[in-house]
Amino acid sequence: MATQGTSASHVEALGPTDTGRPQDAPGGGPSLDRLSVSATLHCMTGCVIGEVAGLAIGTALGWSDLGTIALAVGLAFLFGYALTSLPLFRAGLAFSAVVPIALATDTISITIMEAIENATMLMFPGAMEANLDQLAMWGPMALGFAIAFPFVFLANRALLKRGKGHALVHEYHQH
Repeated sequence: MATQGTSASHVEALGPTDTGRPQDAPGGGPSLDRLSVSATLHCMTGCVIGEVAGLAIGTALGWSDLGTIALAVGLAFLFGYALTSLPLFRAGLAFSAVVPIALATDTISITIMEAIENATMLMFPGAMEANLDQLAMWGPMALGFAIAFPFVFLANRALLKRGKGHALVHEYHQH
């Protein structure tokens, strides 16, 4: 895939001695850590949108915890993939090219983010039953995302270092 080679070469510009320094990498590109933070924030954005929408819908409809979690996780994946896909579609890529790129880019990070966030929500009694205007729902959700962040960061960093994950779409994102 031509996209992968171009993006991977951008990440390879980080050089053989990856220090993860926050400053820009040689050649003027962002450092591996900066790209990893960006990819993690991108993942978190899709997950938060999906989780909030899923919890709002599940709560409003009086669904069970399991049904609400399933909807929220499904929507987190949907919104995460959609956020990745938009710049690819804007760049003129066909649906058949976008789908495998989006799946390869976000599946690992969304899975980690969702597993940790939902496990955190379930650990707090009443969090799933709380209304959207209660701290009992927002606190555990925020804590879950905060706990998940470093794990997703490390996964994204490992993928980017190998020219995978968000390296596949970096060239299509406007900065």
